[in-house]
This record gives sequence, C-alpha cells and structure tokens, in this order.
Amino acid sequence: MILNIFTDGGSRGNPGPAAVGIVIKNAANKTLHSFGQTIDVATNNIAEYQAVVIALQWLRQQPVKPGKINFFLDSTLVVNQLNGVWRLKDARLRQKVILIRQLEAGFPVSITYTVIPRAQNFAADLQVNLALDRRL
Repeated sequence: MILNIFTDGGSRGNPGPAAVGIVIKNAANKTLHSFGQTIDVATNNIAEYQAVVIALQWLRQQPVKPGKINFFLDSTLVVNQLNGVWRLKDARLRQKVILIRQLEAGFPVSITYTVIPRAQNFAADLQVNLALDRRL
C-alpha cells in the first residue's frame, strides 16, 4: 500500500501557540485519516518538522504497514533539509531531523519528501487552523 501523507505546521506569533495538521491518503487519493493537534509554543519551522514526526509516530502504531510513504509539505526549507539539499544550521531543527531519521528506520520502505504549493496542502493547513482555533 502506498501512502501519501500531507503535513503542515503553523504557529500564531512565530514563535507562538502552534499546531500540526496531517492528512493521510491512499494511492487512489482517498483520505484514510486526518487530524490536527496543538504542540505548545513553537516556530513555524519547528511545527512543520513536528508534523512529520507525529505522522511517522502515528503510522508506527497502525497494524497495516505501508509499502511506500510519500510526504508532501508546503515547506521548502523542511523538504530540502530532509532531502539533504540544504544544510541544517539550527540545533533545534537538527534534533528534529535526528528523530525523523530514527523513526524512518522503523519502516523498511521508501520514504520521499516533496514540496507542493500551499494551495495543494489545504486539507492539512485546515487541520492546523482547526486545532489552533480549538485551543484559543
């Protein structure tokens, strides 16, 4: 099974109250699961990374294991850093990448990260905003 995972993270204030949004679809573009949750005070970049972390943690708890995992984010920074195109200078972001690599090791499948236009990540962004609105 191929999973397409759309993630987003955001904060109101940057740093400020933050949340993540995750939408998981199958290869036929059917939404299998979607959710948003708050993550304390964070920057937008930390929230974007935390969305990937939470998605991988959620997947690890599921009984069905995917054959391939495709992540789609609207953060060029996160995608390019996870793909090794850009260097990691911020120690906090480096810690997130280390955690993501550890989580990835639990999946013996191909995992890709692709940047998409913000408009194509609407459902994940909506989950972020719903979570933040519930918090306030």
